[in-house]
Amino acid sequence: MAKILVAEDDRLAAGMLKDMLEQEQHTVELAHNGRDALDLVLSFPYDLLILDLGLPEMDGTEVLDKYRGRGGKLPVLILSGRSDVNQRIHGLDLGADDYMTKPYDVRELNARVRSLLRRQVVAENVSNLLRMGHIELDTARCEVLKSGQKLKLLPTEYALLEFFMRNKGRVFNASELLERIWKSDSDASENAVRTYITRLRKKIDEDGKPSLITSVYGIGYKMEENGNS
Repeated sequence: MAKILVAEDDRLAAGMLKDMLEQEQHTVELAHNGRDALDLVLSFPYDLLILDLGLPEMDGTEVLDKYRGRGGKLPVLILSGRSDVNQRIHGLDLGADDYMTKPYDVRELNARVRSLLRRQVVAENVSNLLRMGHIELDTARCEVLKSGQKLKLLPTEYALLEFFMRNKGRVFNASELLERIWKSDSDASENAVRTYITRLRKKIDEDGKPSLITSVYGIGYKMEENGNS
């Protein structure tokens, strides 16, 4: 079972594709415009991105270009009505792993999805390991090491750390972190975000050295190896 992000502006087509993939036991999330698709794929762990090119707000080729430009390694399958060979070549040159045109055969699409997921498994052990400075996070085992020693974190602390490590150098304000990490907790507030960041810093930082989680005055927080909190 894989976690797949489908970026498709046609809600009916997106729903049908979601149903089809869920029948194959995959977990599917939808984005209906390019900006949401880019934000989601950069912020959360997926196994595959299925990308339409004709997206509103940000074209699919721009989504792909920006994603690869920021170091995104996820396999990308372009699923588009644009059948021109030059368009297909352009998509592949931007970093797509495969390209299918609409209308598509369901069996062929499932086969291509399986193929891309198999390729992803080859690099699974590498992609599951996140490192920043003296901190190492293994997403497969849900373990965190600090200078080689296992670190005990609360579930929310772990989720916050993983989110920051997957978004190295990006700034998020308390409201954005609240929405992404505390989605199901309606009682949480922005004060809770600040409290958890303080606790997390105490656990992951080394004495006498700059914090890995940097406060950007008046904006929010980011994580980088040479931070100055």
